[in-house]
Amino acid sequence: MLPSRDGVGPSWVGLIPGPWPRLIDFLVARFPAISGADWRLRIANGDIVDEQGRRLLAEQAYRPHGRLCYYRSLPPEPRIAEDEAVLFEDELLVVADKPHFLPVTPSGRYLQETLLVRLRRRLGIETLTPLHRIDRETAGLVLFAKQPATRGAYQTMFAQRQMRKTYHAIAQWRPLPDFPLTRASMMASSPMFMQMCEVAARGDTAAAAPNAITTIRRLQIEACWARYELQPLTGQRHQLRVHMAALGLPILGDRIYPVLQPEGNDDMGNPLRLLAQEIDFVDPVTGRRRSFASERKLSFPVGPDPEV
Repeated sequence: MLPSRDGVGPSWVGLIPGPWPRLIDFLVARFPAISGADWRLRIANGDIVDEQGRRLLAEQAYRPHGRLCYYRSLPPEPRIAEDEAVLFEDELLVVADKPHFLPVTPSGRYLQETLLVRLRRRLGIETLTPLHRIDRETAGLVLFAKQPATRGAYQTMFAQRQMRKTYHAIAQWRPLPDFPLTRASMMASSPMFMQMCEVAARGDTAAAAPNAITTIRRLQIEACWARYELQPLTGQRHQLRVHMAALGLPILGDRIYPVLQPEGNDDMGNPLRLLAQEIDFVDPVTGRRRSFASERKLSFPVGPDPEV
């Protein structure tokens, strides 16, 4: 495994058969948004290497098959104002408490300003790997494996939902008489970019069974707002946000549900009020029960009601 650089691991690209005489010709054709001059500079800086980590030359002959690796380069990223907290660390796991707006892993325009890269740099652990994801806008608990040898056992536990995850959310208060309740529905990708949606089940086969199930409790009421406890029994993308919006209770600060708002600068004063509050499970490696809780707390809005 090639080492990371400044907390960021390499990306890989396959060398497919093609008409390119030189390595630089392949790179420009494969990544047209990056100029030949930029590729030459990155190659000269040692940012493009072969599978053994050996440096390459821009003008060398292109040889198909195999792979090369490249280290991503992005313009300087603005600092996400709030720091993450490390709540727990042992020889197997790291438990982090993530702030709002910080992505878990590198993606798109986010590289250094991600929870994974911050923790790798802070703790000096190149093998650190997230065991699950939460949305960039969501705050709270994220678990990381430290050892490649035991990572698979934890990943299987998450894939098979062998843990209890509890979230807190703030949304409008409405006098619905049936709390606690369980929302069960079929969810699928929406034609609207970025959104998921509930769809009507078709037929009477097992495929028509709900694929998204959430238990919802109301914990506290303050003025026209309430704090809710959400326990997902399944793991569909945006499940909690979709289910709350479907109940007429969109989570405060949600810019995707029920109406997708234009992408723009984050409103640090009005984050999505969704917090990964607790996680509880039997450790698949040690057999011990583990339980962790976020130290963050969602705040009710002050003053005039912001848009939800």
